[in-house]
Amino acid sequence: MTLEGRYCRLEPLDAGRHADQLFEEYVDTDPADWTYMSVGPFSAREAYREWVESAAASTDPRFYAVVNGVSGGALGTVSLMRQDLANGVIEVGNIMYSKRVQRTPISTEVQYLLMRYVFDELGNRRYEWKCDNLNKPSRRAAARLGFTYEGTFRQAVVYKGRSRDTAWFSMIDNEWLRNRDGFEEWLDPANFDDSGSQRGSLKVG
Repeated sequence: MTLEGRYCRLEPLDAGRHADQLFEEYVDTDPADWTYMSVGPFSAREAYREWVESAAASTDPRFYAVVNGVSGGALGTVSLMRQDLANGVIEVGNIMYSKRVQRTPISTEVQYLLMRYVFDELGNRRYEWKCDNLNKPSRRAAARLGFTYEGTFRQAVVYKGRSRDTAWFSMIDNEWLRNRDGFEEWLDPANFDDSGSQRGSLKVG
């Protein structure tokens, strides 16, 4: 399923459509940006294509390409994962964006589109965000987007040769009902001036 927004759309990740575009977008990415990802950075185009082929074939995590709504170019990836349909729980993860997404509404709209899909269309009760406890930008993003911090699971994961303490955040269905209008007001084009700067901050939580 493709999720359509004003500024971007999320479409199922496909190596033929997205791998080369994404590799080019990531060429200038600071290797440090990959520190908290389970994979990368990728220095070879073919290695990245192989990863995209594997990710696109997965159903859990289910990967999406973040596509610019104007240019049609792929700018990043995101996934829905740990899909617990019996209990109505799903997690967002594997978020990686091109630098061109920074300081644009796209990163916020990605989360709005996923939340709307997860809660309104799939009928889930709980939406989770987890990150390395050391990943301060991810923790700030979760708080800004209205997620509630629930605690830190110590020594929860080993990746890239080191132990990770995992910070857990969540949003539940009744919180989404309160937050949805705040996202829609913030994403309204009237909230941005001619330079693309926001006039009002995101009011959720």
